[in-house]
Amino acid sequence: MNALKAILLKAYCAILSIFRLKIIGSLLIIIMISGVSACKKDKNNGSIPNVTVNISLPLALPEYAPLNSVGNSIEIDGGYKGILVYHRFQNEYIALELACSYDPLEPNAIVQKDSSNVIGIDYHCGSRFYLTDGSVLQGPANQSLKQYQTAFDAESNTLYIFN
Repeated sequence: MNALKAILLKAYCAILSIFRLKIIGSLLIIIMISGVSACKKDKNNGSIPNVTVNISLPLALPEYAPLNSVGNSIEIDGGYKGILVYHRFQNEYIALELACSYDPLEPNAIVQKDSSNVIGIDYHCGSRFYLTDGSVLQGPANQSLKQYQTAFDAESNTLYIFN
């Protein structure tokens, strides 16, 4: 009978050891997966490459005519991925970089205006921005769009965009 108890005790200890190893192994796997996901790059780094911008837009030209009315905008070449120019108030304009601030180095991370003409959307990550000031309406982005300086010369009806 003692031999049977000894065998059962050894079997119980072996099963318990295997069970402990499975729990420890499962915990290690969970910890490793958590560690890998914690190492993901934070894309809200705002690392839009600096590009020299020095543009003049004679608003009398037909291609810039929409900017003569408050609330209108146009997209122009320049900046890193393009510039959206928005006419906010009389003689006040804003120029925003079209690269999304969430992951600006991603090739498809480009903000496009929606049909309202006041909201910009990056369809790649889903971020939404107010085009009136570049601020974030909805993430994952948490930084505003990059803004370029503007100056309007009423005498020549020319808008200057620069950095």
